Amino acid sequence: MTDEEIIALQDRVGTKPDGFWGPKSKAACVSYLRSHAPELSPWPSAKDSRLREFYGEPWDNDPITYVDAPEWMRLYNDESTVQFIACHEKVADSLLRCLHNAYMYAPDVVSRYYGCHVDRPMRGGNKPSLHAYGAAIDLDALTNRNKQAWPISATMPLDVMVEFAKEGWLPAGALWGRDAMHFQATRW
Repeated sequence: MTDEEIIALQDRVGTKPDGFWGPKSKAACVSYLRSHAPELSPWPSAKDSRLREFYGEPWDNDPITYVDAPEWMRLYNDESTVQFIACHEKVADSLLRCLHNAYMYAPDVVSRYYGCHVDRPMRGGNKPSLHAYGAAIDLDALTNRNKQAWPISATMPLDVMVEFAKEGWLPAGALWGRDAMHFQATRW
């Protein structure tokens, strides 16, 4: 983002608009997003033993459902139409609401699908990724890569994060400061 965009973002989240994105700006942004989230999260914590109780075993395809993808959704790398999204049945309705609502703010970002249910471990580890449960989605991976700092170089719009936060989804870019493409249905 440009200095002007960061200043506007800081002003929006209620911190000193000085163009420097540091710990105070990050804390204000997290607080701003939490203010949009449900008081009681519908999702378990990613670090909670209840994660498996709630979603079942990772890599188990029984609770995976295939929902029709919105007609505007395209694969991020070749622009071919996405026919369906494979996700956990418990997140399906919420995920579609997030996508439709976020699309109103950033259609060029939200339409670039990068994946939801993927049987893989977390990067750099052997614990299952939230993607292995079908409870995470990645969007616009080309401009919001895992190790890109948000909002300095990654460009995931705050409005997209707000729409996911409204459904209780964790928007990784704002909370982790990186991996802005990633949203997961877990408590913050």
